[in-house]
Amino acid sequence: MAEEHLLDSSLWKERLFTGHWVEGNGEALTVRAPGSGETLGRAATGDAAQVAIAAQAGRDAAAEWFEHPYDDRAEVLRQAARLTETHRQEIERWLVLESGSTPAKAAFEVMLTIKALHKASELPSTAAGEVLPSTPGRLSLARRRPLGVVGVIAPFNFPLYLAIRAVAPALALGNGVVLKPDPRTTVCGGFSIARLFERAGLPAGVLSVLPGGREVGSALVEDENIAMIQFTGSTAAGRKIGERAGAQLKKVSLELGGKNALIVLDDADIEQAVSNASWGTYLHQGQICMSCGRILVHRTIYDTFVERLTERARGLSVGDPAIEDVALGPLIDEGQRDHAVDLLARAREAGASVRVGGETRGLFFQPAVVCDVTPDNPLFHEETFAPVAVVIPFDSDDEAVRLANDTEYGLSAGVISRDVGRALRLGERLNTGLLHINDQTVDDEVINPFGGVGASGNGTAVGGPANLDEFTQWQWLTLKSEAPVYPL
Repeated sequence: MAEEHLLDSSLWKERLFTGHWVEGNGEALTVRAPGSGETLGRAATGDAAQVAIAAQAGRDAAAEWFEHPYDDRAEVLRQAARLTETHRQEIERWLVLESGSTPAKAAFEVMLTIKALHKASELPSTAAGEVLPSTPGRLSLARRRPLGVVGVIAPFNFPLYLAIRAVAPALALGNGVVLKPDPRTTVCGGFSIARLFERAGLPAGVLSVLPGGREVGSALVEDENIAMIQFTGSTAAGRKIGERAGAQLKKVSLELGGKNALIVLDDADIEQAVSNASWGTYLHQGQICMSCGRILVHRTIYDTFVERLTERARGLSVGDPAIEDVALGPLIDEGQRDHAVDLLARAREAGASVRVGGETRGLFFQPAVVCDVTPDNPLFHEETFAPVAVVIPFDSDDEAVRLANDTEYGLSAGVISRDVGRALRLGERLNTGLLHINDQTVDDEVINPFGGVGASGNGTAVGGPANLDEFTQWQWLTLKSEAPVYPL
């Protein structure tokens, strides 16, 4: 049992974490539960002035932080993992309340977070350079150095993990971090991380957590003391961040949206395929960048597949996961619900047919199965971020590839088939950053690089072996026994 609550509201109520807890001077944010509409508390929001203070403090503190012995930095990460384990029930409860997660999804997210912290704790002791060829009497080295301060802008859907997967490796490698959680998940995606690292012994100033909206995000991108932006969120927002960060010559990692294809070949086991499609489409109400956005099914099994998926969708329970044992919880807010409702209406106008679902009750959205969606339908191309299965028939492997690649996105793809060789040959023709043979599109294991292409990101990745590349920069160092004499 924990000795005290990690997230006692008295610690963060209308306060900000800028290396230590300070009274907020901006507009207070109401923390709400989307399932019940209940007010959970109030929290301060940051502003541009506080970003500037945090970024400067982070730059000053990071220089000293990097000088800590590597095992000291690693121990802070290990301690944060232990604290997450100790307080996991409390953190999971906040994920359920504040983000609308089911308890199972919340537990999975906390488990991923613990693994990510342990994985990051390995980075300080990782070899960080190379000895380069040189001339006699001269040593030439290439070594990795921290960037300085990393601005992390995190989303609402997996608010804890998708923040930690950037915050933890950035800190481990000697950087400072300013984290802006989504204002809708301020506690579980922001203040929980502040509390974990504060109690883990991270020196003051190395990490700041500043909730807020566009003002805080814009200030992070513009601030001269922020060396890099790691953004996870919508493609529209990512384009703006990439453009503005480029003008500032900042390093940028953009992990954006997806309209991911799950391809079901004619030799697939239909029950297994339906199970994969249902999980990949409806998990966390479809509010995942990797969700199955289009399910492409061979025409010879299409009708049976649609019938089975419709039966499964009809049987999924929807409600408040904080008080009910349900399969799906609420969408995050009215804006997300209205977007999904509008997209479904436009899809119908363009000829789509809804076999089941699509009704709403408050923020609860009944899981839908939609057919008769052609490439000129908006539902074929636009990300739904709601529990909507779009099932499309194809007649050949070539057509499946053509349909799957008919998108500006390129995040994740899956292929279901008994013939692994055929599935792999097909998969290698897909424009995607993540490829899963005999699995659905929602998959992340901490140890893997994670990133997309096209409108799904800028080709950079976080996670696993990518972290060392993303959160450091190269420095060339040469050493000679004495300085030479040059002719000029």
